[in-house]
Amino acid sequence: MQSPRSPTDSVYTPIPISFSAAISRSFHNLSTFVSRHRPWPEFLSSAGEFNRPESLAVATSRLRLNSKYFGINYAIIITVCAAVSLLGAPLSLFMIAFVLLMWILLWFCREDQIVIGGSYVSDQAVVVGLGLVSVMVVWFTGVLNSLLVGISVGILIACVHCVFRNPEGLFLDENDAVHSGLIGSQPGPNV
Repeated sequence: MQSPRSPTDSVYTPIPISFSAAISRSFHNLSTFVSRHRPWPEFLSSAGEFNRPESLAVATSRLRLNSKYFGINYAIIITVCAAVSLLGAPLSLFMIAFVLLMWILLWFCREDQIVIGGSYVSDQAVVVGLGLVSVMVVWFTGVLNSLLVGISVGILIACVHCVFRNPEGLFLDENDAVHSGLIGSQPGPNV
């Protein structure tokens, strides 16, 4: 049984914003997300940073660490490979790019609920709508095979880079740097 609310209890509801403001915020979030990619010279680095892993455990560790550290770079590479695979069908490329942009803006980078005609659109409705549009575009353009080949090539390039790039000297956060001895931990205040 719920206790009755007192008149001083606060009930927080989201402030509805316009669809264009939600899209504007999503573009801002997208640009912030993409700006966190690692510099390409660091990504490519010198040949000394690439070597064969000694064991499967080392390869798995490299895959995990490098995918966390260079994740945005890998996403960019996979997207570019998918786009290159669609260069032979420019209309399809445009339509797939539009659908991808809608997914990014309306699902991945959106903070606020979408309000249309004064009513909130549920997250489930957004996913179902985007999913249906995606299936229809891929079905009607007939580029599923080309798209899968491009994405597969991008994933293969990312995995090869992950496994052969030695993650020595790459630190995901301050704790990793402390544990590897790059920086010392802060001593507590002396009392």
